[in-house]
Amino acid sequence: MRIDIITVLPELLESPFAHSIMKRARSKGLLEVNVHHLRQYSNLRQNQVDDYQFGGGAGMVMMIEPLVNAIEALQKEITYDEVIYLTPDGATFNQKMANRLSLKGNLLLICGHYKGIDERVREHFVTMEVSIGDFVLSGGELAAAVLVDAIGRLLPGVLNDETSALFDSFQDNLLAPPVYTRPEEFRGWKVPAVLMSGDHRKIEEWRHEEALKRTRERRPDLLKHD
Repeated sequence: MRIDIITVLPELLESPFAHSIMKRARSKGLLEVNVHHLRQYSNLRQNQVDDYQFGGGAGMVMMIEPLVNAIEALQKEITYDEVIYLTPDGATFNQKMANRLSLKGNLLLICGHYKGIDERVREHFVTMEVSIGDFVLSGGELAAAVLVDAIGRLLPGVLNDETSALFDSFQDNLLAPPVYTRPEEFRGWKVPAVLMSGDHRKIEEWRHEEALKRTRERRPDLLKHD
């Protein structure tokens, strides 16, 4: 999979993809992440990429020309399955969306900034708008990092255990059950006996019941979904 990211602050995206699972995915050649500095696509003095909004009001707007220059330059190199704009008013990102996007081949992410991007970019180039929650960030870079991480870890061969992602929270609309590791007893607190039984059928039944219990207590809304 290839993911390209357009941003005015590429420095914010240096660390998230240089460590842990994302580093492994890239080193294995399973995930290619390219960060593109929007200012390189500006034809204005001092590489300007923002301006005052028409009609007045506080806050600057990311200009149409640099964004279109960047998008079209990248589209000459590659065909994207989705051009995604990270914005608070987009569809809320969740595990199902991550699953769907992990099946794509090439994605282009646009990181918003200031008061957002010129609406004409959204109308003519963006195919999907995504929010990571009902709050506002200073820019779309952190949201882009979230998307890449959530999608990248689902790619075949990225995780050491291929089945691990299948048991993450939100798969099948359930939160993950409790997990334990050594020692078996600590300060009198014991690991549930069923996990030490060696009976895999009973262990899976216990995990499913605990996942249901935790979901009912913490996220009952998930159980209302089909």
